[in-house]
Amino acid sequence: MIRSLNIKNFAIIDEVSLAFEGGLTIITGETGAGKSILLGALNLILGGRVDSKMFFNQDDKCVIEAEFDISDYDLYGFFEEEDLDFDQHVIIRREILPSGKSRAFINDTPVNLKALQHLSSQLIDIHEQFDTLSIQTENFQRNALDALARHKDKIKTYETEFKEYVQAVKSLEELRSASDKQEAEQEYRQFLFDELEALHLTEGIQNMMESELAILENAELIKKNLNAAYQHLSESDNSIFQQLRDVNLLLQAVSKFNDGIGGLSERLEQVQYEIEDIAVSLEQLADKTEFDPEKTNIFQTKLDEIYRLLKKHKLQNSDQLMSMRNQLELQLNGEGDVGEMLAKLEKKIVELLAHLNSTGAEISKGRKSAALVLESKVNEMLQQLNMPNALLKVHLYESEQPGPHGLEQISYLFSANKGSVPAEIRTVASGGELSRLALSIQSLVASSIPLPTMVFDEIDSGVSGAVSLKVGNILRTLSDKHQVIVITHSPQIAAKANKHYHVYKTDIGTQTKTYVRELSVDERIASIAIMLSTDPPTKAALENARELMEIYKNEEKHVFLRNHKIN
Repeated sequence: MIRSLNIKNFAIIDEVSLAFEGGLTIITGETGAGKSILLGALNLILGGRVDSKMFFNQDDKCVIEAEFDISDYDLYGFFEEEDLDFDQHVIIRREILPSGKSRAFINDTPVNLKALQHLSSQLIDIHEQFDTLSIQTENFQRNALDALARHKDKIKTYETEFKEYVQAVKSLEELRSASDKQEAEQEYRQFLFDELEALHLTEGIQNMMESELAILENAELIKKNLNAAYQHLSESDNSIFQQLRDVNLLLQAVSKFNDGIGGLSERLEQVQYEIEDIAVSLEQLADKTEFDPEKTNIFQTKLDEIYRLLKKHKLQNSDQLMSMRNQLELQLNGEGDVGEMLAKLEKKIVELLAHLNSTGAEISKGRKSAALVLESKVNEMLQQLNMPNALLKVHLYESEQPGPHGLEQISYLFSANKGSVPAEIRTVASGGELSRLALSIQSLVASSIPLPTMVFDEIDSGVSGAVSLKVGNILRTLSDKHQVIVITHSPQIAAKANKHYHVYKTDIGTQTKTYVRELSVDERIASIAIMLSTDPPTKAALENARELMEIYKNEEKHVFLRNHKIN
């Protein structure tokens, strides 16, 4: 779970720090106060896109840092794979420079964005206020079923098999098309291959030969300079080595009068050893450097041929020539028996399709079972949310051909009113109905996903106060197994919080700054009262806020007694 979030120089936030615990954390504040900015900061931790224009101070870098407790989650494999030191407390940091460049760190070790996204996706999930629209998509609907079915490994197997099947079908089409042209192109391919084969290409040979040729062509100058350098360092009467030795003798003569001089003398002695070692290396390197006209000619001739073929084939380097040679070899080796190749590939496709259908059938079975559970649980939850006549139906339509995600298409059908025929969600569900439906599905699926932290942004949008109270109950129940952070305008939900943060903004000089503070019990009552009425709140609103808080406390006490069987 997330333990802390520190934001510096982001949007209208100069610097803000938040501490989190388990359970339900509520974040409230007026529209425009900066609640969405907190979400934006979290999205950066998740590897989201960077906009350097969103800096509070355009001349300073933006830093977002979050600490997570991962002791209850099996993430050691990730750290081992990324060669990172494992710790039960992990700090993720994102730095964005004024230039727009971004850097990511995990426990102070630089990582790429892919690694950051991989880790953070297993730690936190954000449901923003427009995510209700996602339940209308087949991706959301399919993923919900798969989460409930708990067949992640089968999905991975199917996706791998499908990719292999698609590639095989593509290869077959290409082979059939190519077979019509093979005879005419055979001789030309052979000619091209022979040209490339004669060069005896190896990986990086061009760069190696260019480097060697540069040394050979400048051997005399290199040798001359190496020898001169050696003389300056060691051989001449006034060599650097001799000068250092003389200086050291001078220091040693007076070192007894000053302790600091002895240390300098020792350092100078180390420099003498290093200079002596460098001189030996220079001498050895000079001895090995000789002009070889025959070798120079061989290298130049081969490079000229490489350059010619690079120009001919419009390629950049010898490695591309080698790749072309290998490709030609594969093509030539297959030319002799195209019919046999086609037969083998067709057989392979039949086998792949059989495996694909078998794996897909297992997935379909799991989805059908999960669909029954989803329908039952969601419909039950919708009744709790004042939708007694709401009905969710999950339809699985068998596809004619295996698709990238399975053997069927999935569609959620919904009706909110008694007697109405269930139809596609996008055509019949209102905003408030979408919110309740999304929460019901998400809360159900969450129990099947080992995700430590869930963030909801105005999930209660478009629902009444009475329904908000029940939404709060669901969120509170969800917080028993997950760390739940909710941004809300609902007093009913705010009353259920274990921890309550208030976001506000203040004009300071010519700038507007956003601040965040944790509310005390009395401040929570006042904040909830304001959401219920006006600012300042009425006495009735304050009393109502206290009642909401008391209702929550009594509910919590009742659950505790029930769970512990205390009468």
